Amino acid sequence: MSKKVLRGITLLALFALALSACAPAATASAPAAGAAPTKAGWCSGVKIVLFPGGTPGGGFEEVVYNGALQAAKDTGANVQYVWSDWDPSKMTTQFQQAVATKPDGIAIMGHPGDTAFDPLIDTAESQGIIVTSMNTPLPLAQAKYAGEGFGYAGADLYQAGYSLAQEAVKESGLKSGDTAFVWGLKAQAGRGERTIGILDALQKAGITVVYQEISDAINANASLGVPVFTGIMSAHPEIKMVITDHGDITGTIQTFLQAANKKPGDVFAAGFDISGNGVTAIQGGWLQLVIDQQQYLQGYFGVLQICLSKVYQFGGLNINTAAGFVNKSNVDALAPLIKAGDR
Repeated sequence: MSKKVLRGITLLALFALALSACAPAATASAPAAGAAPTKAGWCSGVKIVLFPGGTPGGGFEEVVYNGALQAAKDTGANVQYVWSDWDPSKMTTQFQQAVATKPDGIAIMGHPGDTAFDPLIDTAESQGIIVTSMNTPLPLAQAKYAGEGFGYAGADLYQAGYSLAQEAVKESGLKSGDTAFVWGLKAQAGRGERTIGILDALQKAGITVVYQEISDAINANASLGVPVFTGIMSAHPEIKMVITDHGDITGTIQTFLQAANKKPGDVFAAGFDISGNGVTAIQGGWLQLVIDQQQYLQGYFGVLQICLSKVYQFGGLNINTAAGFVNKSNVDALAPLIKAGDR
């Protein structure tokens, strides 16, 4: 993690400790609203359910999980983790199951969107359960429940997609009339804004786009995408750029390109969410550009938001975790942190 990120987390921790030092100590049980916690384990007894996203060990979601683990350790919160295969339908079902366990708070991935999620969030909030979102925003729910602690830790999705495509065109040297393959999630409410940002930026640059929606099966297991990728590349030999709007697919890009009989640098590859496999692909010349969501912070602030709201009655925070790009110029400096699961 960068010095700036560490400094930000440290300041938040010191802020919480400073507040607790000015007030009487709390009991070991879950603190009532307005009760001051002890310095150590100041959120102990608070029950949280957190959704890291996909599957255990996945390149992106494992880092979200690591951030949440560290936050639980730092605060003393009791956190249960629920994996959902990046399936919006499964997320809503699991959310209802989580509400039934009556936790103090639930940190969700917002992929199902406001239309599907908000009635369920209304039910949770009516029971005094704090809800906050990571990775994909739920703007209507956040506006409604910000005062109760509904925050967001993640990127501005549309802008992140637009920025990645814009930078990819710049670094690749593609010209108007060239062809790019975009593999995205445009059809998903809310989450699809990132893919739409990519497509808008490419259209503005005059790039011809071959688009493929990521299937539910590939969304859950990126390795299943090999035949889809090779089929598209074979049908469109004019493709000069590939943009993958999915962290695990981006981390598998070397496998896809090799299966399509491409060599490093034959196609400019760009995508989301740096991982250990992504580092190897960049260093080997298979992957040229990745936008960094710093997903460790999404898990960390998912836990911290609920603790701050439950213990101190703080409102929802809006944390933009998308800081910049990773390419061959800076990947070596970040590689140890990424491979350790901290970035």
